[in-house]
Amino acid sequence: MSTPHWTSRIDIDAPIDRVWAVLADVEQWPAWTPTMTLVEPDGPLATGTRVKVTQPGQRAATYVVTALAAGRSFTWEARQIGVVLTADHVVEEREGGSAVTLGFSVGGLLGPLLRPLLGGKIRGYIDTEVGALKRRVEAG
Repeated sequence: MSTPHWTSRIDIDAPIDRVWAVLADVEQWPAWTPTMTLVEPDGPLATGTRVKVTQPGQRAATYVVTALAAGRSFTWEARQIGVVLTADHVVEEREGGSAVTLGFSVGGLLGPLLRPLLGGKIRGYIDTEVGALKRRVEAG
């Protein structure tokens, strides 16, 4: 896992396996979160899987899964000239359910210049995503 610049955490009243099933089914994300238009993995979620992600008003980015702990977490990275985008997705057990933490980092040579420009949008996206995940999982 990276050290994210932005994180958002939420408690979900559901067992970790149910939360993981929704979170790990990345191709279905556009069905439950408005921050995703299209998510196209080149295979099952695993280290090395390439995932094309299209978000509203953004150019498509291809993320590569760099770490995966099945049932618990995954990290993926997109690399563009001078920029490395890293997103962490973590599910943990808590009393009475689960907790999800999403983290996002902007690194690379241009990262320090882009962070102030992108921070508000990124914060809004990950806050929206954890809220939408909670609603999706708890709705069954």
